[in-house]
Amino acid sequence: MLLSIVLMVVDHKNGHLEFTRTAISTVVYPLQYAASLTADVPRQISLLMVTRQALQDENEKLREEQLYLYSKLQRVATLEDENRRLRALLESSVEFYERVLVAELVGVELEPFRQQMIINKGLTDEVFNGQPVVDSGGIMGQIIHVSPFSSTVLLITDPSHAIPVLVNRNGLRSVAVGLGQDNVLSLEHVPVNADIKKGDLIVSSGLGRKFPRGYPVGTVSSVSRIPGELFSSVLVTPSAKFGESREALLLWPDQPNATTSDVAMN
Repeated sequence: MLLSIVLMVVDHKNGHLEFTRTAISTVVYPLQYAASLTADVPRQISLLMVTRQALQDENEKLREEQLYLYSKLQRVATLEDENRRLRALLESSVEFYERVLVAELVGVELEPFRQQMIINKGLTDEVFNGQPVVDSGGIMGQIIHVSPFSSTVLLITDPSHAIPVLVNRNGLRSVAVGLGQDNVLSLEHVPVNADIKKGDLIVSSGLGRKFPRGYPVGTVSSVSRIPGELFSSVLVTPSAKFGESREALLLWPDQPNATTSDVAMN
């Protein structure tokens, strides 16, 4: 004890033990540092875990926001496409009729020998049998059955359907009949010497008093002339987009008094 007091007094007055203190501090420092690290490890681990969880939560939130924004973007794109289709649909027929009505397709039957579709408009919307139905491409068909809230459309591609038409280029008349396929029609009784060729636009003649005159029906896809035959085999690709359309346009002619007996020839 006395020695300690003597050493403290001597060091305080003359600083003789400064070198010894420095040497001891240098030797002890690594141990002190290691001890401090050991004591700080739990706190660092805790901070790291909190930071990692926060990053995970933030990433999850960002993913959810990204998904939400992406869904909104997709909806905007869908609405833009729908508006584009509706504008094309309305603009395609406004010159023919003052009154039109857009209907949505709720069912389609594109099977051999049965080409029909169901729309969401009916008696409550003043839909009637024989009413013409079109899309932005051309004539689709006509109403054959009406219920209060829906209607059945017989497509021009149905084998039981026929429509008077003419070649837009020269006025050659014929009748387009369905073949039970959604991508082809046939022109009946076209003489082998008739002026008709691939690419000709076929339009409604208006003679059936159901469809407006000059409305697109299809485009000639092939003309086959067989020697010795009186008539050519003429196939037509419909203008209506049966496999793509989601909406259809109902037209009101001047005299909406059609009956189901008129369906086969219009």
